[in-house]
Amino acid sequence: MLRMMLRPRWVLALLAALGIAAGFAILAQWQVSRAVEEAEVVERPTEQVRPLAEVVEPDAPTEQAATGQRVSVRGTLVAGDTVLVQGRVNDGETGWWVVAHLEVTDAAPGGLPVALGWAPDEQAAGDALAEVDAGARTGDEIEVVGRFLPAEAPIRPEDDEDPQTMRTVAVAHLINVWENYDERPVYFGYVTAGEPVAGLEAISSPPPEQQAELNWLNVFYAIEWIVFGGFAVYLWYRLVKDAVEREREEAEEAEREAAAAAVPAGSTPADDDATRA
Repeated sequence: MLRMMLRPRWVLALLAALGIAAGFAILAQWQVSRAVEEAEVVERPTEQVRPLAEVVEPDAPTEQAATGQRVSVRGTLVAGDTVLVQGRVNDGETGWWVVAHLEVTDAAPGGLPVALGWAPDEQAAGDALAEVDAGARTGDEIEVVGRFLPAEAPIRPEDDEDPQTMRTVAVAHLINVWENYDERPVYFGYVTAGEPVAGLEAISSPPPEQQAELNWLNVFYAIEWIVFGGFAVYLWYRLVKDAVEREREEAEEAEREAAAAAVPAGSTPADDDATRA
């Protein structure tokens, strides 16, 4: 095979196949660039504050359109249900969130976790938690304006930690911590308050990145051109292999003809044996 490949005609054929493959690769690159250029940016007005009732409902999954949407919601905080969530990064610094339980009153009733602010150390977060619980005992209705985010998955605490240690805002965990919370509705998401409570810093919650939808027809065309380029090289290899097999068959046929020509006409294999004897 190697000797056949190195023959001038097949070297030229290889160069031609590579040229064709390169042309197909250029066409594939062009199709990909077209797909990117014609990509449609999916814009969502996440920075326009909307009522929570227009965005999500309790006991229902969070839709993609609701993720990152700024919302306003009114309700009452439930005293004793405020918790600390550790390991939260705020502008590159790790600290604690104070997360309260808000019973929604201006939308479908249900429990909604609300992150009220961030603190760089546990002591400051604990002091703010105590203030939040003290204010919740008054039963006053409050309004929270912030960004709605889907619930996070719970993380199992380390063996030497308190079993109730939280590192994520997991609704599945919170409803087991909230006091006397039974089968009442709950929102499967939480709100990061835009304005922190006293003693805490604002939570850094940037808007979601814009998404772009590619023109998949151009992408499929690009894949086709790549396949065509690979087929051009494979076709060259297959032709070389056929040429090798054809020459091998011709050589074997020539050997058989030469052997037949060496036997005198009309003789048989037995006569040849007698002659040699």
